[in-house]
Amino acid sequence: MPVARRDPTRPWWRLVLGFALFLLTTLAAPGLSAAAEVLQVRGPTLLQVGDSNRSYSVQLACLTVNAGQEQEALAWLRHELPRHSRVNLRPLGHQDGILIANVRKLSTAVDLGGGLIGAGLASASGCAA
Repeated sequence: MPVARRDPTRPWWRLVLGFALFLLTTLAAPGLSAAAEVLQVRGPTLLQVGDSNRSYSVQLACLTVNAGQEQEALAWLRHELPRHSRVNLRPLGHQDGILIANVRKLSTAVDLGGGLIGAGLASASGCAA
């Protein structure tokens, strides 16, 4: 019985096209792969999120909650992010095992740090533009 061999005249462009489509979907839509689910709002700037089989703490970046308004900020975040809300994370770093990131709610495209600042519950700090 003859052994099947790969035809050397087979179009090479199929491989190139497949690789290009992979790159296009990966680079053009990075938010789709970075989506996470809110498991718990733990503080006025601290979330517990999970994706697939991992969970981790996320600190909202570039803001400081106004003194005396911690409870209001916590209530605002819990209202905006009920459990299982999908969010997109843009990591900026980490500190003491906590991811520091800009967090955006996927269903409404609300930037949570900007929302807290807009509600008058926090002020921008700690980030170079």
